[in-house]
Amino acid sequence: MLNVYEKEEVTCVEAVIENSKVKVGKVFLFLVDGMLVDTGPQSIESELLGFLKKQSFDFVTLTHSHEDHSGLAPWIQQHRNVPIYIHEKGIPICRQSSPYPEYRKMAWGFRDAFRALPLENTIQSRSHEWEVIYTPGHAEDHVSLLHKETGRLFTGDLFVSPKTKVIMESESIPTIVNSLRKLLTYDFQSIFCSHSGYFENGKEMLKKKIDYLEDLRERVIDLHRRGMSVAEIKQELFPKPYPIIKTSGGEWDSRHIISSILSAEDSW
Repeated sequence: MLNVYEKEEVTCVEAVIENSKVKVGKVFLFLVDGMLVDTGPQSIESELLGFLKKQSFDFVTLTHSHEDHSGLAPWIQQHRNVPIYIHEKGIPICRQSSPYPEYRKMAWGFRDAFRALPLENTIQSRSHEWEVIYTPGHAEDHVSLLHKETGRLFTGDLFVSPKTKVIMESESIPTIVNSLRKLLTYDFQSIFCSHSGYFENGKEMLKKKIDYLEDLRERVIDLHRRGMSVAEIKQELFPKPYPIIKTSGGEWDSRHIISSILSAEDSW
């Protein structure tokens, strides 16, 4: 199911993913000034193509290579013949077909290989210049996009929610915090998040997430210094058995939050 609406001259496409086997949720793609930000997943190709076939856009910018953001890039490359840009670290990943586990294929579909071009420090849409800000943590190839004149910021998967409860094993909480702090050095107002949509008070929301993660860091380190193991700290701070932990075979887990904090205890 798609919900399409406008915020600050940005077309927001909210794709609600329903799957009887895997709890998924929603993902956003955005269209602004001839630039498509992310493509959405292959699993709802028919719904998304109904929208995309009616739209005019000159190129695609991917916030990162994960399949829920790049799933329709192969179709766009084949049928629309427009360039697709990504951080240089994502280019080898895009050359692979469905390079991810089975449960993610069930949720997001099968993403075929495609060719992507490397992003520069800025990218030009029809009438706007966007600053490309490298913001790793969720993914090594993750970027955010800022239009300085209007203060609109596309944050990909860096924000998602103020209170993180589970992360992927490949993610790093300290790196996420550093990327969030980096964004706060810029002058922006609204954010467009690829999983939770539009926030008019974007800077306030990013600060809330940083405050939560910094407080979490102090609690994790304190419990660890008191002799508690990662498993015991997880039970203390995140006792809820989130379904994604079992579904993903542990690729998603609250313990990865704790491990990543402890692995970089002195680097924040």
